[in-house]
Amino acid sequence: MRINAVRAYCRDLTLTKPYTIAYQTISTVENVFLEIELANGLVGIGAANPSPEVVGESPDQALHNLQSEWVASLVGRDIRLFNSLLDEAHQQFPNAPGTLAALDIALHDAFGQFLDIPIVQFYGQKIQALPTSVTIGIMNVADTLAEAATFYEQGFRVLKVKTGLDVAEDIERILKLRENYGNKFTIRVDANQGYSLPDLQQFLAATRSSDVELIEQPLLVGKEQELLTLPTDTRSLLAADESLKGPEVALKLAQQPQPFGIFNIKLMKCGGIRAALDIATIAKSAKISLFWGCNDESRVSIAAALHAAFACPNTRYIDLDGSLDLAEDIVSGGFILENGLMRPAEGAGLGLTRL
Repeated sequence: MRINAVRAYCRDLTLTKPYTIAYQTISTVENVFLEIELANGLVGIGAANPSPEVVGESPDQALHNLQSEWVASLVGRDIRLFNSLLDEAHQQFPNAPGTLAALDIALHDAFGQFLDIPIVQFYGQKIQALPTSVTIGIMNVADTLAEAATFYEQGFRVLKVKTGLDVAEDIERILKLRENYGNKFTIRVDANQGYSLPDLQQFLAATRSSDVELIEQPLLVGKEQELLTLPTDTRSLLAADESLKGPEVALKLAQQPQPFGIFNIKLMKCGGIRAALDIATIAKSAKISLFWGCNDESRVSIAAALHAAFACPNTRYIDLDGSLDLAEDIVSGGFILENGLMRPAEGAGLGLTRL
């Protein structure tokens, strides 16, 4: 089946509410979309929202790449050879994970629709459903508790609390959450590289009784070796995020002694489903658990991450709430969310419906 047309465009999607992380406050998100139309009229959709601070590529750069002559040259190619097309894309855009993610997701979606099967089943579904965490940005204690109350009413039971600006206030927020809600919530923490090693040690000591499930990327990228001074059982709770940009880095982080016991895989960091599955395979051999995350993204790429995650037996955690705060999107479907539990929507490809 031949590719009949390709279309790339950008949409500035508004968030229902701004939020703050360790290095910025975010109120709108720019997502880049790619449509690959097949000769029979089926349309595969890809999306990207790369973070320039993390991967060095902006949505504008991704859009420029997706409107290039090389992407236009996909017209006339055979969707059944999508893996070969991805090989060529990686050679063409070796340092552009957002570009690759949009291409990868669109090609997967088109290929799955061509076969009339969900992508998760193409790779072999290992997991049926998991609870996703929802994110509380950096805010004061009172607002943190109020946000948690809202999420509880909505049926969510896993919180990911952003930290990294003030370790003392971070500690107070975690302690107050546990004091007010007991064991009603699982609590995860994302420091976004905001801690020094002494900060992290202080946080760990003060919150030991609060049963924090995991901590994402506490130290700056490049400081991973400092984590090796921590006990093995502590490191098993730390998740590589900004440090983990692709399979090559995954190989290094998987070597003993391991600074992280968890890999946070984001399609926007590594370049799509196929690269994500490469990381997952490395992690499985190294007995490292998987935690699938996202940026502020369309349902398109959230669904793609969910399909990849549920095809991996070592997936333990998901944090795929990136589309929940969008005031608008270009698709519906992709996933089903009930009382905090996520599962892929039924339907071929990624199960998306264009609005």
